[in-house]
Amino acid sequence: MTIKVDKNTVIVFDLDDTLYNELDYLRSAYRLIAGKVDPEKPAELFLRMFAMYRNKENVFEFLEKEYGADIGELLHIYRTHSPDIELKPGVLNIIESIRQKGGKTAIITDGRSITQRNKVKALGLEALMDEFIISEETGTEKPHPQNFELVQNKLEGTVYYYIGDNLKKDFISPNSLGWKTIALIDRGLNIHSGNHLYLKEENKPQAYIFGFKELEIQ
Repeated sequence: MTIKVDKNTVIVFDLDDTLYNELDYLRSAYRLIAGKVDPEKPAELFLRMFAMYRNKENVFEFLEKEYGADIGELLHIYRTHSPDIELKPGVLNIIESIRQKGGKTAIITDGRSITQRNKVKALGLEALMDEFIISEETGTEKPHPQNFELVQNKLEGTVYYYIGDNLKKDFISPNSLGWKTIALIDRGLNIHSGNHLYLKEENKPQAYIFGFKELEIQ
């Protein structure tokens, strides 16, 4: 898929499960927590925690019951740690190509400010985006249109793109605002599944890709 970019092009990205795999964030937090809860056998505890997560069991309640861990402290670690995560293949090349052509880039993401900004820092994206719009900082989450309108107000352009993954909430507002929308197809690695439940026209993107290597910036 080819995207023509110039100074009037604004390309906006979702963060979680779009630019990186969110399961990697969970693994990163679980490894850190396992090391704190059971420093003698952290690998075994990590494997058990991840298996419990896959089985939809309450991992933190288990740690509280079996190890006397404080759930509030565990949540604090999960939400505020500096994660060991990396960009999906092709992401960095696409972002750099957009900026080399004079285009503008931004992120619209739902979540806590410290959590999302730690992810951005870990991914090396701080200097590669013109704007970061985070739901906790603005007071609204997708699919509310406010954060998309904020981008339009902050970044002047004639063509806007939104690249995301979640059909439940990612594309309703940009579609209604006349943006071009692109969805990354879940390869079974996303932390949240269920896109097949949201196939109404308002939820659908205008195009689908399996990965960023399918995009070409001209």
